[in-house]
Amino acid sequence: MKTGIFCNYENHHQDVRRTIFEQVALVQQAESLSFDSAWVSEHHFNELNLSSSMLILMAHLAALTSTIKLATAAVLLPFHNPIRVAEDIATLDNLCNGRLLFGVAKGGPFPQHNKHFDTPIGESRAKMLEAIALIEKLLYDNNVSFDGQYYQCDRLTIYPKPLQHQIPVYIATGDDRGIEFAAQNSFALMGGPPFSLERLKNTVAKYRALNTSGSEKFVLARFFYVGKTHEEAVSEALPFIRQFSQKMQANSAYIMQNSPNPHQKPFDRTNICFDEDYLIENSIIGDVRTCRDKIKTFQDELNLGTLALKPASLVLSKNLDSLQRYNQEVQNYV
Repeated sequence: MKTGIFCNYENHHQDVRRTIFEQVALVQQAESLSFDSAWVSEHHFNELNLSSSMLILMAHLAALTSTIKLATAAVLLPFHNPIRVAEDIATLDNLCNGRLLFGVAKGGPFPQHNKHFDTPIGESRAKMLEAIALIEKLLYDNNVSFDGQYYQCDRLTIYPKPLQHQIPVYIATGDDRGIEFAAQNSFALMGGPPFSLERLKNTVAKYRALNTSGSEKFVLARFFYVGKTHEEAVSEALPFIRQFSQKMQANSAYIMQNSPNPHQKPFDRTNICFDEDYLIENSIIGDVRTCRDKIKTFQDELNLGTLALKPASLVLSKNLDSLQRYNQEVQNYV
């Protein structure tokens, strides 16, 4: 199992420059500890998460790192022109000397995204799948013609081409159609921090039933803090977990109240949940032994390719210490 760091560029101190500096420091610490990858998220219209221009931030990281792989987690494809995404991804792969991993998603439960990027929620998944199909052609082929429901081009060639012969692709999805698409193309899957183990197991099982050779690359993101004691770890992570929980519960309530789908399923603990106790229990938070045991469970149940750790303290020095403790006392035991 490989270890990565998950990057949200969280503006805990209402200071943009400090937010960028602290996230860079965490990535550089992860690289010094031989972490395999840094996974950068995309967020919009959110004063807490400042990664709206994800690919620009990753170009900045490319200049400040040399060995750690840089991964999109994920490009919200329905909100972008796929031709431009292909150009940017190819350029970024050259900037980071072939260290790029390309994760994509349809976008989470954030109605503002769909509203202001003029993409109905019901079209997001179809647009994501069509966009990645076009991007894959544009990255590696010349004179590409494409006539989809949402996107078209005629004998188009983009420049530059990627440095890598094939950039690894990851899809964040639990939907049957998305899983089938990923399996058919041998793309890997990604799972987010609030997704339950039951949901993740079901997703991986569906993938393996269609393709036995790609599921071992599964990437799991989890909130993370390893402390000297279990109580210290929970206490240190709780303010972050509480902030995330309150934001997502409010957003989920809005979705349920305004959903045009009468069959919209409520968020629950067998699928995805934002309760504080649930998030603590399903995260890699605790003392050394607890974190080892939790990681071992995820490994046994999911056959993880990469565990992407999202540091969960609001204090940079605490997160740096936690990453160091993971490297010294956890990583070699799992």
